[in-house]
Order: sequence, then structure tokens, then C-alpha cells
Amino acid sequence: MSVSHLTKTYKDFKLDDVSFTIPRGMIVGLIGENGAGKSTTISAVLNMLSIDSGDISVFDMDFRKHEREIKQKIGAVLDELHQIPHLYCSDIDKIMKRSYMHWDSHLFKEYLGRFHLPADKKVRELSKGMNVKLNFAIALSHNPEFLILDEATSGLDPVIRDEILELLQDFVLDEKHSVLISSHITSDLDKIADYIIFMHEGRIRFIKSKEEIDTHYGVLNCRNDFFEALSPDDYLAYIKGDYSVQVLIRNKQALLAHFQDLVIERATVEDIMLFYIKGVITCQD
Repeated sequence: MSVSHLTKTYKDFKLDDVSFTIPRGMIVGLIGENGAGKSTTISAVLNMLSIDSGDISVFDMDFRKHEREIKQKIGAVLDELHQIPHLYCSDIDKIMKRSYMHWDSHLFKEYLGRFHLPADKKVRELSKGMNVKLNFAIALSHNPEFLILDEATSGLDPVIRDEILELLQDFVLDEKHSVLISSHITSDLDKIADYIIFMHEGRIRFIKSKEEIDTHYGVLNCRNDFFEALSPDDYLAYIKGDYSVQVLIRNKQALLAHFQDLVIERATVEDIMLFYIKGVITCQD
């Protein structure tokens, strides 16, 4: 998928010139605080809202011109999305057969079994976790090539979340499938994401591979005098306290080559988000 110069203006918010690509075989995490523009971006990608300008291409096709064809190849799980309450889980199979050309009833029944979802239970009788698993079963049972998830695992217990994360990793193993996942649970993205996109106030501020983050970035806690001795080239951002400074290091190996006794901690996805929101940015890397 390719998003190019996507813009959408509301009275009190603007999605501003958003561009990114999602290669096949990758899990891309979309992060940012509430109101950053994550859900608006996903809604635009799914053609659920009109945009002011920009282009969205999925499978090398324009979404606005080929929406029906593209959506046959996409699975979506959105926050607070529930199926029709009075339906039984087994009823959904009959409905989806008429919606998707490649709907696989056998695969759907397999997912119901894998997720311990009773076919004879009504949707309204399912817990939140079971509803989410049902939505994943639906999203995966027409053999999509691309999954789009918006806060799909929020509110789930750690066991169910871990089960979903394993499923997503299995989904991209053949390198022909991709996932875009928006989540406030940054620890999940630490586990499975190949790339991280950070949005703030309607704009993309950061796109990096998780490998690059793990290899080069780090968090240093140091005294003010040591911080003043650092070169601005050594760090991306900092947060000053009364007696110490937290520093987001841009190349921890290079710094450790000069200061071997330094303790530089691993930079998590949450660390990076907090530095970019609360800290002083010194270098747009």
C-alpha cells in the first residue's frame, strides 16, 4: 500500500500531507497520542471518509476507482466493531459467503475452533475478547492479503493479546501479506512490528524500521553537566529534570566507543513516542 500527500481538514483538526508505504511481508505499527490522526488515516485508507487531496494505492490500484476489488483482498478489525447482536456465530458464515468471492467456510469454522468461539452462541452473549476474536476470524476467512487493524486489541487481557500477536506474525510469514496496526499498546508493537510510523498533531514525525531502532537508538539518564558536554549530533531529543536529563541517543554504539562505562538502555516504542511528544527535539533524523 502507498499513501501519498493525504490531506483532510476538519474545523479543529488537519491530517496534513501524510505519506507512507507498506511493503509486502511487513507489520507496520502506527502510533501517536489520542487525536494524532491515526484513526482518520485508517478511515481514509478504507475509503470511509472523503479526503481533500492525496492518493491512496493498494495492490497498485487507486482505492477510489477500484474499491470493491481492493476490499475483497483486505481484512479490517476496528475498535468497538461488533457484528449484528442477534446473530449466532454460525449465521455470519452464510452472510459473508455473499459478501466475499473467496470466503472460505471451512477456514472460518477452523478459526471458530481455534479461538474457542461457540457457533451456537449469539454475538451479544460474547465477551469483548471473544468479539475481537470473532472479528479476526471474519477478517481472515476470505484469505485477505492485507490486514488493517485500528486499536483492535485494546481492552483485551494479555493472554488473548498474545494469541492475536502470534496470529499476525504467522500471517506475514510467507512475505506476501502485510499488516497495518494502530495501537496504544506500544509493547505489542515492540514485539511484532517491522516498521514504526509515529503521528503527532496530524502529521507523520517519524518512520523507522524496528531493527534500526533496536540497533542504534537508546535512552541515557545522565547529570546535567555530562549532558552539556555531549554533541547535539549524539542525540535526537531530551527531557530535562531538576537534577538529571533523559536523552534519546541516535547512535548508541558510537557514543559507547567514546564513553565505555555509560549505561544506555534500550529505547522502546513508548520511549520514542514520549520523547517526541514531551521532549525537546534537536535533530529530525
